[in-house]
Amino acid sequence: MSDDTPETPTPRIVPQTGEATRAAAAPAAARPAPPPKAPAAPAPDLTGLTTTLASPGGAAARVATAPAASTRDADDMSPLLTRRAWIGLAWGAFTAASAAALAATGRFMFPNVLNEPPQQFKAGFPGEYGPGVDERWKEKFGVWIVRTPDDVVARASGFYALLVTCTHLGCTPNYLLAEAKFKCPCHGSGFRTTGINFEGPAPRPLERARIVLAEDGQILVDKARKFQFELGQWTDPEAFLKV
Repeated sequence: MSDDTPETPTPRIVPQTGEATRAAAAPAAARPAPPPKAPAAPAPDLTGLTTTLASPGGAAARVATAPAASTRDADDMSPLLTRRAWIGLAWGAFTAASAAALAATGRFMFPNVLNEPPQQFKAGFPGEYGPGVDERWKEKFGVWIVRTPDDVVARASGFYALLVTCTHLGCTPNYLLAEAKFKCPCHGSGFRTTGINFEGPAPRPLERARIVLAEDGQILVDKARKFQFELGQWTDPEAFLKV
């Protein structure tokens, strides 16, 4: 090798004193500590999203947690009852309505029968009655039979039949023997034994019923025919039975 080749200088290593060493280590000591690492994020819930049979939340989990099969139809949107329940309820209501209509029709075929007392009846023989008001037919037939020695209209002795219906509002008066009058318990109307009204709100006298002698000699009373005093009907021969 030629002697002309320049020599590479060798670096000089200067030994450092204690102060220099401390100055070089000071920046490293002044550095802040690194921040703590953030906790690891939780694993995502892949239930129902994975397709692997054995993976968590996969097909096996879906099969295990699948809800019970619904009894609703696919297009049944009712919030309370299923379509089948609604149909059953509708049929039950229809059946009940049909049964009620059928019962009403059957009831119409058999109407109520009002058992009223007969309008005409025989009241016995004239000799069976004494003077005054006889109440034996009041409850059964709604009639008082009165025997008088002098009728206010016919001016003769005999019988007349008074209906037991107050001419005010239709109540049934009571006969007061001590006062010789008919007194209505509802509103206080009073009638004399002749049937003429004299107190209370009754607007007119009691009505008389037809009274005649039957072929066998008994007194026959017919309530179907009535006579009103204010209309002058008490003068009719059948409104008073002369004896």
